[in-house]
Amino acid sequence: MTKKQKRALYQILAALALLVVIALAPLPLPDFLLYLVPYLVVGWDVLRKALKGIKNRQPFDECFLMAVATVGAFALGEYAEGCAVMLFYQIGELFQSVAVGRSRKSIAALMDIRPDSANLENPDGSFEAVDPDEVEVGSVIVIQPGERVPIDGVVIEGSSALDTAALTGESLPRDVGPGAEVVSGCVNLTGLLRVKTSREFGESTVSKILDLVENSSMKKARAENFITRFARVYTPAVCYGALALAVVPPLVLTLLGQPAAFGDWVYRALTFLVISCPCALVISIPLSFFGGIGGASRCGILVKGSTYLEELSRTGIVVFDKTGTLTRGVFEVAEIHPAEGVNPDTLVEAAALAESYSNHPIAQSLRRACKAPLDPARVSNVEERGGYGITAQVDGRTVAVGNARLMESLGLTLPKSDSAVGTVVHVALEGRYAGSLAIRDTLKPTSAKAIASLRKAGVRKTVMLTGDNEATARAVAGELGISEYHAGLLPGDKVDQIETLLAQKSPKERLAFVGDGINDAPVLSRADLGIAMGALGSDAAIEAADIVLMDDDPARIALAIQISRRTCSIVYQNIVFALGVKALCLILGALGLAGMWLAIFADVGVMVLAVLNATRALYTADLVRKAGKNP
Repeated sequence: MTKKQKRALYQILAALALLVVIALAPLPLPDFLLYLVPYLVVGWDVLRKALKGIKNRQPFDECFLMAVATVGAFALGEYAEGCAVMLFYQIGELFQSVAVGRSRKSIAALMDIRPDSANLENPDGSFEAVDPDEVEVGSVIVIQPGERVPIDGVVIEGSSALDTAALTGESLPRDVGPGAEVVSGCVNLTGLLRVKTSREFGESTVSKILDLVENSSMKKARAENFITRFARVYTPAVCYGALALAVVPPLVLTLLGQPAAFGDWVYRALTFLVISCPCALVISIPLSFFGGIGGASRCGILVKGSTYLEELSRTGIVVFDKTGTLTRGVFEVAEIHPAEGVNPDTLVEAAALAESYSNHPIAQSLRRACKAPLDPARVSNVEERGGYGITAQVDGRTVAVGNARLMESLGLTLPKSDSAVGTVVHVALEGRYAGSLAIRDTLKPTSAKAIASLRKAGVRKTVMLTGDNEATARAVAGELGISEYHAGLLPGDKVDQIETLLAQKSPKERLAFVGDGINDAPVLSRADLGIAMGALGSDAAIEAADIVLMDDDPARIALAIQISRRTCSIVYQNIVFALGVKALCLILGALGLAGMWLAIFADVGVMVLAVLNATRALYTADLVRKAGKNP
């Protein structure tokens, strides 16, 4: 507990002990003075805040309601009830403070990824611990086993396994070695690593994530904004209503010649004030969203604000970019079609050698497919022809590798064939057509499961947008079970497709676009919800998206939707429960059928129950994962 919470607890215990003494061992003093001591012990802070609110011309809050109700009770001689109201109110406030504090600590522990120092290597080989902010780009840092990676960089020496759970929610460690990129926030598990930093700490992944989480409360959900606006109108309204209840009925009865007990009506008004305190809603609703955002972060799902968590629960259409989202972005040679009389291995070897100097993903896939060792010294006179392909001399023979346009420019006729699935690379040897290779992007192992999970989660339509040809798009969509696809799209075409889908959806439905966040920023921004996939280390994803998935598993999208729906369900439960109970008790109080003790339940009891319910949102992610089904 914090110092403030301990102080509140001591005040409550002291006031409770004094009340017990007064009840069991009456002292020869007036009741007013006896009860005034425990009242001031437990309620002085509330009275002080109420006076400060009046001084600042902002009196209408729960402290003002409690102060007026309890001071009024004392004025009517209801000393025990006045003390009880203040005591239970402070107990409820303490309970709420502890609940909120635990939620914040839980989230802070989950996101406690800011490193305290970095081991900067000196020119003489020694290293010193410095603040990560002081490390310049291009410096070499040493990360020992058990330490957290302080700054993004590239491994130049050593190999190890990294725990990325704090960023991705993934329990399995990731192996890294020389040349591998490492991002800040991960924990080095096994070996010593020397890392050359690639960016300043302020621009590193860990800084961006911490900033995202810290600022998530700035973007409030509609339910939160409703409660804020509601409280601004509701609190003054009940204050004036209580005043009217205390004055109007007895005046009317007096004018009608009937006896009117002013004290009874004032008591009803004070009860009305205690019941009407809106703290159950004002506290539990933000706490529910805060817990939902924190629970999602355990799974590597970073939500930029409660408004996006709420909107996610209404998602009816999910649109995917293909490459890097549903596929791994790793190309492989899937089919080899040699011309008559050409050996398949010879065809692959010639293509791989001609592309031996290229870093293009397709060139890399050709080199991986080649079984023979590749010696770049066998290659000469390499000429790259933009938009066509490449020509080179391999072992003194002319080799051309590229698309159909390159073959046509060489005067070669291509064999007729069905539309190939994937990228087709044609090869010519010594001016004669030698065959083709079909290269495809491999699907992620969880992509099919992700689409199926979205359907189970109630998403009515899944759409895939890709720049690939019709045959490739059709094959991928069919294999994954995607409802609709659009092929051959340029980046601008994707925005047009999103506009069309937005126009077709119902007003209450939300459209989410899922992309890798690097080249999909315009589409991420235009959709109702932008979800960035595989954003570990991607600045563009963190900046452009509303929701960031810190690994490349598309199955987490359905999990995020389920988390949002359970969180919103908890929020609506609290709203209906709190307003329902308060409305009933307000009516009973106005009719004189409810006293201060029922008012205490309507205020403190409802707040405690609502806060308890709200804390469930923090563990929503665990419940969803265990249930493995729709909420």
